[in-house]
Amino acid sequence: MITITTLSELREIRPSLPALVGLVPTMGYLHDGHLSLVRAARKECKSVIVSIFVNPTQFGPNEDFAQYPRDIPRDLQLLEQEHVDVVWTPTPEILYPAGYQTWVNVEGLTNTLEGKMRPGHFRGVTTIVAKIFNATQPNRAYFGQKDAQQALVIRRMTHDLNFPIEIVVCPTVREADGLAMSSRNVYLNPAERKAATVLSRALFTARQTYENGEHNAQTLREMMLSILNNEPLAQVQYVSCADIQTLQEWEGEIKGTALLSMAVFIGKTRLIDNVVLGGSL
Repeated sequence: MITITTLSELREIRPSLPALVGLVPTMGYLHDGHLSLVRAARKECKSVIVSIFVNPTQFGPNEDFAQYPRDIPRDLQLLEQEHVDVVWTPTPEILYPAGYQTWVNVEGLTNTLEGKMRPGHFRGVTTIVAKIFNATQPNRAYFGQKDAQQALVIRRMTHDLNFPIEIVVCPTVREADGLAMSSRNVYLNPAERKAATVLSRALFTARQTYENGEHNAQTLREMMLSILNNEPLAQVQYVSCADIQTLQEWEGEIKGTALLSMAVFIGKTRLIDNVVLGGSL
């Protein structure tokens, strides 16, 4: 495994990598969710690149950029075990040099859900992913369904900007009790960790209700909200039943594929989760 930092190193190495080249962009502090993406890339591609970069431009002014967990030595050890070919660990000065002024912004899909709650977040995401795509030139890029809106926004950006890259969305990886794996789970104390399972319980109950024949979007939203409100440590930011193509809320009966999603504070930790009804991302 080759570990590099600079763009010049990456540009020197990239032409020698056998195609297909798979990319897994990450912010580090890796868990089995990230590693499932690496394994999918390793299975499907001749070469695998993993980027590790905690992107400052996707964090709001009152968010957890400074506290976001980091452990590069541990990450590199895990990636070595997964037989990754190249790990790129650029610095902010490389990706956002002095005087930086250029941004990539996807409209429409970013106006709801996470985009509504975190203004500017997706501008930071799409800008950094576009830069990483441009630098690494992958054939395929791997993202997790846990960040469903992010995956849909990146797929739209890739299409609109004519990147010759296939976006592969892999299933959410969960703990045994249903909690979606997230680097932010480390913030939870034992009581909060137990309470955090309410997100998946609400989603799974609504999905089962849908599969049993209840297709009214508002009924499903109310069901999820009721379960969440019964958890004293949970503070709901939003629950959603949205069209998978537009991310606009379904009204009345769901007629196509829907994304059930939510953002919930457990104590001071903001968690997101989702499931898809009637199809896939």
